[in-house]
Amino acid sequence: MTATLSQRLRDHLSTRWSSLKPPGGKIENPIPLLRMLTFRQWMFFLVAFCGWTWDAFDFFTVSMTATEIAEALDVSVKDITWGITLVLMLRSVGALVFGLASDKYGRKWPFIVNCVLFAVLELATGFVNTYQQFLGVRALFGVAMGGIYGNCAATALEDCPIEARGIISGMLQEGYAFGYLLAVVFDRALVTTTAHGWRTLFWFGAGPPVLIIAFRMVLPETDAYMAQRHLERTSKADEFKQQAKKAWHEYWHIMVYLVVIMAGFNFMSHGSQDLYPTMLKSQLNFSTDKTTVTMVVANLGAIAGGIFFGHLSEYFGRRSSIMFCCVLGGALIYPWAYVRNNGIMAAVFFLQFAVQGAWGIVPIYLSELSPPAFRAFIVGIAYQLGNLASSASSTIETTIGERFPLPAAADGSSRYDYAEVMAIFMGCVFVFLFVVTFLGPEKHSVELAVDAPFERYDGDADGLEGDVVKMGSHHHNEKLADDRV
Repeated sequence: MTATLSQRLRDHLSTRWSSLKPPGGKIENPIPLLRMLTFRQWMFFLVAFCGWTWDAFDFFTVSMTATEIAEALDVSVKDITWGITLVLMLRSVGALVFGLASDKYGRKWPFIVNCVLFAVLELATGFVNTYQQFLGVRALFGVAMGGIYGNCAATALEDCPIEARGIISGMLQEGYAFGYLLAVVFDRALVTTTAHGWRTLFWFGAGPPVLIIAFRMVLPETDAYMAQRHLERTSKADEFKQQAKKAWHEYWHIMVYLVVIMAGFNFMSHGSQDLYPTMLKSQLNFSTDKTTVTMVVANLGAIAGGIFFGHLSEYFGRRSSIMFCCVLGGALIYPWAYVRNNGIMAAVFFLQFAVQGAWGIVPIYLSELSPPAFRAFIVGIAYQLGNLASSASSTIETTIGERFPLPAAADGSSRYDYAEVMAIFMGCVFVFLFVVTFLGPEKHSVELAVDAPFERYDGDADGLEGDVVKMGSHHHNEKLADDRV
């Protein structure tokens, strides 16, 4: 078995350059591709987009108000970043619990439970009075946040027409940037203009999940999930466990790879975003308004990049597009970190254009590489274990930053050269992600719908994976209509 694995590994590595050849074809106008989606498919995309957007909003409310929370709880900003780290560390627990629930019991109700937890815990964050309470609530929030990504990716993509997957993947992923953008806007609108300051932002954040819950309540399960459910009903009762064992046997190496590459992706996003508002305020002395405008521009670049490269990945390949984004991002590090005039607006726009351009490919890239019967679980757990590996990003940057002190601010507060630390950090991350992506597999345009569990497909060109699962077609038996919720 060892020899066989060794041979497969050599075969895999020998095809890394040749496998970067673009799939080809004329680059299509995205508008006709988007018109291919039915009303039902659009609703699945929109509810997934809303859920993922509010996950990001809830996460970044702490990043945007770290200075204010630290002052209110009488701790340092570094202490508050441990709250961010704690959320990232515990997301993998939520991915495990909610991912398995989504694959076993459906996309609908685990999603709704996630949103209920969002509302309750965001409200609770606004009422904390001690640092210990803050850490406790954010720890629970980490579990809730960890469960929604895999569910959202499966809900939005598994019924999506193949030709439109790339752009839909980019649009879905940029719910993250849109959530960040909303956090920036409402931070400016509420934190400095209301009597309760930062607490108001968290209280507001508890409201929209109620609307998202109502939206998901009126939608059924996806066709792909109902196909899998139908197969389980007509097979042995322990089919789910048998498929889990077979999935691990055939996909364990891909699962390991997905965790490693998602660690790189999460280091890239958190390393470039979490501490940036703090750097603008404390190091560059940006006003609240200028910080808000800068972060809005950054997130507009992120949204544009995710959609742009998500679409192009259909024609240039998933891995090639990610690697190009790494090169582009690396070239933009210097202006992003060191420009001090108004040119910083262009620098942050294009840096996030590259970072989230790569991220726009992630949902479909992970979905295409995941076992069909465990898509929500594998996509979610890979993403969140990557989050776990990168959970200390902001803490690492603040800790190292304290070794580069700057003259104290006018009010006597300490200042550090976070820009230099982030520049070095991001350079290392771009190189790491480029190499890992180059060495990895790709299953461009494989079917995501399920006709039969673990139907063999011999068309794989990558030696490491061996045979993979053909994920059926989009046409399902009419009997499934009776199973739709």
